[in-house]
Amino acid sequence: MNSPSYAPGVTGAAATGPALSVRGLVKRFGETTAVGGLDFELQTGEILAILGPNGAGKTTTVEICEGFAAPDAGEVTLLGLDPIADNEAVRSRIGVMLQGGGAYPGARAGEMLALCAAYSADPIDPDWLLQNLGLVDAQRTPYRRLSGGQQQRLALGCALVGRPEVVFLDEPTAGMDAHARIMVWELIDRLRSDGVSVLLTTHLMDEAEELADQLLIIDHGVEVAKGSPAELTSRGAENELRFHAPRGLDMKLLEAVLPEGYSCQEFSPGGYLVTGHVTPRVLATVVGWCADIDVLATDLQVETRSLEDVFLDLTGRGIRE
Repeated sequence: MNSPSYAPGVTGAAATGPALSVRGLVKRFGETTAVGGLDFELQTGEILAILGPNGAGKTTTVEICEGFAAPDAGEVTLLGLDPIADNEAVRSRIGVMLQGGGAYPGARAGEMLALCAAYSADPIDPDWLLQNLGLVDAQRTPYRRLSGGQQQRLALGCALVGRPEVVFLDEPTAGMDAHARIMVWELIDRLRSDGVSVLLTTHLMDEAEELADQLLIIDHGVEVAKGSPAELTSRGAENELRFHAPRGLDMKLLEAVLPEGYSCQEFSPGGYLVTGHVTPRVLATVVGWCADIDVLATDLQVETRSLEDVFLDLTGRGIRE
């Protein structure tokens, strides 16, 4: 079956500026500050993942961006519009996937998707979505009888069927098996290819690393880190180069050919560590020095950290309610 475009073509404000712009966002509930001054942008055709532990303010932030809640301070611009004051104009141009699904318990999966399609002026073929979400065999199954993963896939279909320009995805693969997760990841990748902007929240670090162009990590309602997955996982780990070679090499000689400030040591028999900013030139110098003394350097590795390591270092390792 032909693969349709997910978006109607990004026009207007979304084509000339960020799809979503958030400045100084603040939201309080009584004495509790849920969001404490966030600033971020979602560009057209980009996937931004917001990460944070439970209670970090993710859901509140996204609800304000969607126009479901008003901020106490700050400014949110969605597709060049105010998501609350211009809610009617915004609503037809965005897709919202709720973690709970939001479907009628007795409605069949196919009926629910067809109903959502009927609200759109130019919907995607619901049958195509059912097929690509792996829901063909479940299309006559009442929502309440669907598995958790099937409910999530149906919620994603309902968010996409109207060809939105911006999609909000809350834990899009919760409850899915590995095969279904890959299927959904491919659909989300296709959204980006079609110029759709995606704001994603997830607790799955591999999902964020696989899908997101940019990450925003928040804790207690404030930003603790921002950047691409590669930028965040390389911070603090780009200053170590490890390699293996015959034991007993004179590291003072290696230090002598490296720029000032680098240190070298044999941390285990045949295991060597170069400490300093690892650039392509430094890497070439180390390998060249080994070649000059007729030694083969193996297992060269610039130390990196996983996104999960970065996340836990920034937000703490304790379990939160």
